[in-house]
Amino acid sequence: MLSTENNYLARSEDGSVEFTEVALNVTQALGDRLRLGVQLFARKLGPSGDFTAAFDWYYLDYRVDDWLGIRAGRIKIPFGLYNESNDVDAARVPVLLPQSIYPDHHRDLLLALTGGELYGNLVLGGVGQLEYRAYGGTFHLEGGAPSNPNIESTRTEVKYLAGARLMWLPPLDGLQLGGSFQALRYDAESTFDPAFTQVLIMADLAPADFGGVLTLEFPIQLWVASAEYTIGNLLLAAEYGRWWADLKSSHPTIIPSSGPTNERFYVMTSYRFAPWFSSGIYYSGYYEDVEQRDDYAKYQHDVAATVRFDLTDYWLLKLEGHLMIGTAALQPELNDGKELDTLEREWGFFLAKTTAYF
Repeated sequence: MLSTENNYLARSEDGSVEFTEVALNVTQALGDRLRLGVQLFARKLGPSGDFTAAFDWYYLDYRVDDWLGIRAGRIKIPFGLYNESNDVDAARVPVLLPQSIYPDHHRDLLLALTGGELYGNLVLGGVGQLEYRAYGGTFHLEGGAPSNPNIESTRTEVKYLAGARLMWLPPLDGLQLGGSFQALRYDAESTFDPAFTQVLIMADLAPADFGGVLTLEFPIQLWVASAEYTIGNLLLAAEYGRWWADLKSSHPTIIPSSGPTNERFYVMTSYRFAPWFSSGIYYSGYYEDVEQRDDYAKYQHDVAATVRFDLTDYWLLKLEGHLMIGTAALQPELNDGKELDTLEREWGFFLAKTTAYF
């Protein structure tokens, strides 16, 4: 990975190879109706991951009939068109899926949950088919290292996660239309060093009775509308969504309560010119707050182009370039703690990635 300005996903301004994923998965039928699956996964993407292998997903799946199936375990979240295949590089042309809908630095939040799912396919006669998915559960979320050494993260918890996806497959071959909705709540608690607590009180940044414990309640809701059409070797896809949150702080003078609404969308196309060569482009847009569209620190526009070479049946190479406008999705900790509105507004980002699979 290499960027002309700004560090993105890793310390990319100087060039970085900190983007590696390794997975081993197995699925097995246990009779006519029962199936199990499991994936062992390790990852390193900039500051995320340390190559520690963990069970990425695992499940038992019982299919009653075409219209009803039951899945339980740690299951992939069916959100949008491509969330479930996000970790399968061979299944798509781009190196990075549009980051407005599928942000790689939030992969652990969006990929899977521990719980259960109901799914099925309903035949609608002359108007096609309807695929439904409904799920609920939770997942473990690491608190991460605090940005301030005077603050200790003492509790992080995802209270619940639930959602559904409906996909309509009309009689036109290759077309699918649908929508996804998800709701979750994240709670956190932090303890402040006593000396630091007194500094905040003296500076009127905390009330006089502040005891050094700050709690946050963070309900989040997300939806996305999806459309995909494939005809021959051509793929056309587009998605649009809004994600909103209602951050409730026990001490708003320290961390203000807020409720921004994100706007996220993309349009994408790709074409397979030959068995060994494919190419694709997309435009992805993200606004951190729909009420603030002019501040480049609160939006990101991304125009990406990719070429894919299938060198053999089990080995591929991808080259990808991005023209980026805006800094909303950049991480301050990768950019020496600088404020996002002090970083370069326009910049380029380039990737070369090779994948072996079998």
